[in-house]
Amino acid sequence: MIARLSGTLEDFGADWAVIDVGGVGYLVHCSAKTLAALGIRGDKVVIHTELQVSENDMRLIGFASAAEREWFRLLTGVQGVGSKMALAVLSALAIEDLQRACAGGDAAMVARAQGVGPKLASRIVNELKDKAGGLAGVVGVIGAVVAPVGSVSADAISALQNLGFKPQVASTAVAAALEELGDGAALNALVRVALKRAAG
Repeated sequence: MIARLSGTLEDFGADWAVIDVGGVGYLVHCSAKTLAALGIRGDKVVIHTELQVSENDMRLIGFASAAEREWFRLLTGVQGVGSKMALAVLSALAIEDLQRACAGGDAAMVARAQGVGPKLASRIVNELKDKAGGLAGVVGVIGAVVAPVGSVSADAISALQNLGFKPQVASTAVAAALEELGDGAALNALVRVALKRAAG
């Protein structure tokens, strides 16, 4: 699984970018917001990725942040939402707006995305309403600790959610792990201790 690329932005188009990593060019499909965040040709970039494999296709999807990738995973988990549709939603809405729309049941905001009709927008909002709280632009307040997008704490919360823990459980477990290990804890250590707390 390719989780992240770090290299040079070689080329880009309307919904894709080519990232040169050690002489190998990776074609990465992106939302408009991610493409805007990457910069110009020749810039050094770091991009979070999701590898999608189907019977006749392999596709690398790229995101400016781990939080955007989490929303992509949530969106593609909704029936009728494929990777193109999910990227359309992420192109139309900042993740903070998407989180607010889902938490508040605002299907009209989601329906702004190209190709998303009112019925599908309602399904997205209804299915993601309960999950929206854990994936805000600020991933969550854990104890007295705020976990900003892109921080080690946020990545640890995200890792636990990927393993099936609910946002609140993941946040509490990471907060406990932070207390034990301190603010300078490495991601692997944080996830390992948080897993014990969450499972215990």
